[in-house]
Amino acid sequence: MRRLRLWPQSLVGQIIILIAIALFVAQAINFGLLLRERNRVDLTSQTAPVVYRVINALDARADRRPDRPDRPLEPALREAGRERPDRRNVEFTTTRPVLEGRARPDVQARAEAMFDDIGLTVHSVAAAEDSRVMPMRRWEQIRSRATGETMRDRRVGRLSLAVEYKPGRWVTTEARIGNRSPRFGGWLIGQTLILYGIVLLPLLWVGSRLARPLKQLTGSAQQFARTGAADPVDERGPGDVRDLTLAFNAMRARIIAMLDEKDRMLGAIGHDLRTPLASLRVRTESVEDEAERVRMSETIDEMNRMLEDILSLARAGRSTEAAQKVDLAALADAVVEDFIELGSPVDLADSDRAVAFVRPRQIRRALRNLIENAIVYGDRAHVKVLHEDGALRIAVTDEGPGIAQDRMAEMLEPFTRLEGSRNRETGGAGLGLALVRAIMAEHQGELRLENRPEGGLEASLVLPA
Repeated sequence: MRRLRLWPQSLVGQIIILIAIALFVAQAINFGLLLRERNRVDLTSQTAPVVYRVINALDARADRRPDRPDRPLEPALREAGRERPDRRNVEFTTTRPVLEGRARPDVQARAEAMFDDIGLTVHSVAAAEDSRVMPMRRWEQIRSRATGETMRDRRVGRLSLAVEYKPGRWVTTEARIGNRSPRFGGWLIGQTLILYGIVLLPLLWVGSRLARPLKQLTGSAQQFARTGAADPVDERGPGDVRDLTLAFNAMRARIIAMLDEKDRMLGAIGHDLRTPLASLRVRTESVEDEAERVRMSETIDEMNRMLEDILSLARAGRSTEAAQKVDLAALADAVVEDFIELGSPVDLADSDRAVAFVRPRQIRRALRNLIENAIVYGDRAHVKVLHEDGALRIAVTDEGPGIAQDRMAEMLEPFTRLEGSRNRETGGAGLGLALVRAIMAEHQGELRLENRPEGGLEASLVLPA
């Protein structure tokens, strides 16, 4: 199961995600600052009316003429420590008033700051908030009686403020406050979407213009890695991308020219070497000693096989054979049958149909090399075709000693053998596994070597299904 990747792998995608995150963080900071300012404005708008009423009441009290002294307090008010209010919703007392509702320390702090700003010294400030039901107006009462409708609960918030302007002298006032939540949230979301559109849409256009030639360049490089040939890339996009494409096309042309020259050289070398080998084979027929003639023929055959392996390894990755759908089980059965006809100890386990898109001649050669190694180093070869998750595997096991774990990687290099001599009876020139690995790489597959717990080596051709 493929894991979900939340972080994009492409350069353009990562740039867009980073810019989107940066915009989101910037807008979050902007939202926090706006919310803080809005709360400050709301707090000021709630506090200002009661502060202004207190200031006006105190100013009016201080502006009374000396020839009009305050009237004596009425007995009931004097006993309660209260005076008649000088203005509407303003009350003077000589005892600390008890404010109903929830305490508002933020309003208290803001009121103290406002008093300090205008130079009015106060000794103590208290603030509280509650909600009250507003009485029905006369026309609402008439309408209610006429229609029989019950008027809704007209509950509003009220803010009360008590200020000790002199020791033991308090002034209390109240004012209505709104209870609506700030409305700028939707506006800020709309602003963010507009900003995203203005910034990200042009960036998407630039990114797609940049990504198209890069994607074509990547595809051409991958095609070149698979087949040794690729079409030139169109030179378009921004200047830096065009320069990269131009450099890639020049490198591609030079590499193709070098590979073509190498193929011509290998073809010439193969032709020039096969000619004297054919001449030697003819001359061996004139040797009278039968045993010597057989040894000479075997040596010539070994040289031919070695030459063929070297040329095949040198041409790996530039095969002219077309890939096609092949049943690997049937292919393995045909190869094993050839060995059985020659009397080799090889067997094939029953397996289901396994279809893969391969070059059949190369897969046959790779499988023959593994079977030959199993027979030479492990006495017998057991072949089976297996289905794995997303892959097909042709496994060849033997009954030999296996390979030391520290030499596994070394055995895949050309001209490397477990046994140091070059005797054909104990192995070849050490090109078999290197050639198999090259064939698997051309098929986007893998040559896997593992020692079995019960003994012997298991060599596998792993191919994509």
